[in-house]
Amino acid sequence: MIPPGHQEARDGVRITRVPMIAQANDENEPEMRRLKAQHRALWESGDYGYFSRFLEGGAIEIVSRLDIAPGTRLLAVGCGAGQVAVAAAQAGARVTGIDIASNLIAQARCRAEAEQLDVRFVEGDVEALPCGDGAFDLVVSISGAMFAPRPERAAAEMLRACRAGGRVLMASWTPDGIFGRTFRVMATHAPPRPDVPSPFEWGDPAVARERFGARLEGFRATRRSHPLNFPFPPAATVAFLAEYFGPTRRAFAVAGAAGETALRADLEQLWTRHNRARDGCTSVSCEYLEVSGIRADDGKSPIR
Repeated sequence: MIPPGHQEARDGVRITRVPMIAQANDENEPEMRRLKAQHRALWESGDYGYFSRFLEGGAIEIVSRLDIAPGTRLLAVGCGAGQVAVAAAQAGARVTGIDIASNLIAQARCRAEAEQLDVRFVEGDVEALPCGDGAFDLVVSISGAMFAPRPERAAAEMLRACRAGGRVLMASWTPDGIFGRTFRVMATHAPPRPDVPSPFEWGDPAVARERFGARLEGFRATRRSHPLNFPFPPAATVAFLAEYFGPTRRAFAVAGAAGETALRADLEQLWTRHNRARDGCTSVSCEYLEVSGIRADDGKSPIR
């Protein structure tokens, strides 16, 4: 299976409500445990740490806009190999990073140690964050929490972890951006689970507002983009994704020998069409929706 799924319609991605998995109540339910195991295996496959080096410029740009005060307790949700966590720690924050993939947590720890930064990394699930209520001043997720199979739970947990008066920021790839379109192509060759919402629903401001609800005050949604550059042509970029990016790697595995050629051709056509480089490299615009706000004081977390 491909990660929590990509479905067609608005901007090529169906924005629908999917009740089965999203409304499961028992975390120990066998089907949910299987789904979480598949989700973990997806992100542990390939080498997301290597792939994400090419996304690092965008992550640093987001962190620079946060205006982090020294000593800020920051939680990086879906921290991957630590790009956001390291940048925030360098800005003076007291950082905890959480990710479901154990190999990425290990990479993040190694990176922080190499930078001589004191960052705490924990293997964990955004739908059940291993932290107390109101433990952080700032909760951030960049292309991480969007992939949780039960988005309402992910939103609730991010809010729970943030103190009243603290800030929450979430950046998610949009349906009509390069990754939204990439997942759409992959879905035509390797259909996702029909009972899991598309992660790209988070790229719709109305959906994001609904999921965070009244507990996130001063809600703001801004569509942004940053350049994504690879030092090789589009065909080699697709091969790079197939090798190092878990979702693309899995799409090729599901497509099998019979569908691999068609999937590769469709992805190469997509990336060639959006390529702005003319020097044998690949340069595209990576679009995302940035949503942010202040955690409301509802009596459920302390004010500091």
